[in-house]
Amino acid sequence: MKASYNELQGLCRKAFIGMGFEEADAADAADMVAWMQCFGLGGLAALNRGLDFLLDEDPDELPSVLYQDGDLAVVDGHGQSVLRSSTLALELGFAKARARGLSVTKIRHCHNRQLIMGYLARLAGRGMNVTAFWRNVQQPLTEQVVGFRANGSAPEIRVYAVQEVPEENEPNDGITLVMANHVDLLPAMRSDYRYDLLARHDESDLLACRNQALKEGIEVEEAVWERLKHLATRMLVEATDASREGAGAGTHDND
Repeated sequence: MKASYNELQGLCRKAFIGMGFEEADAADAADMVAWMQCFGLGGLAALNRGLDFLLDEDPDELPSVLYQDGDLAVVDGHGQSVLRSSTLALELGFAKARARGLSVTKIRHCHNRQLIMGYLARLAGRGMNVTAFWRNVQQPLTEQVVGFRANGSAPEIRVYAVQEVPEENEPNDGITLVMANHVDLLPAMRSDYRYDLLARHDESDLLACRNQALKEGIEVEEAVWERLKHLATRMLVEATDASREGAGAGTHDND
């Protein structure tokens, strides 16, 4: 099936509210998913893979800063989705890069890392060059590199298979972000270990995909759509209960 950008963003926002997100956070998260889906980058598939984890997360478990100095910040996501855990880290890295010209930010212990791309697009829109990279644990080990030019609306993406892994390598559940306000940070791989390019998405191809989606509608898997509709009903039930509790005359004239 196909949906418009507004339809997809609206349903995702209601579903996130149903999962316990605050209104503003739900709108941000919905934008991230719709943004990826519009560019053909599988935002809904990434969300669907992480939904069970999202439903088990504690919405009150906030990310914490483990270390920071003028150029570096390390943030613990406490095992939460990047939809909950990345905003603090990204804004912290952005502020450092604005002040110092360059910053490195590491988000540890997070999942749904694909979905961070929409947030990176926002930073690029504010005039920042951004590159993010992370490793996945499947075999062969893969490393994904995503880079945005300042004021660019689409990234350059590379996915590599790392064939020879150092003995001390450990499963990686984090993201490293590099931001610079004066130099391009395009995705590339340099390693002493052998690696193969598995996938490449260029800015021009992604922009063409977005233009087609906005014109013809965004492709959506019906099963995922129905699951999001089911989650959105949680918001309606909670709103109805709250409305009942607040019904009737107020206790003050200015209620």
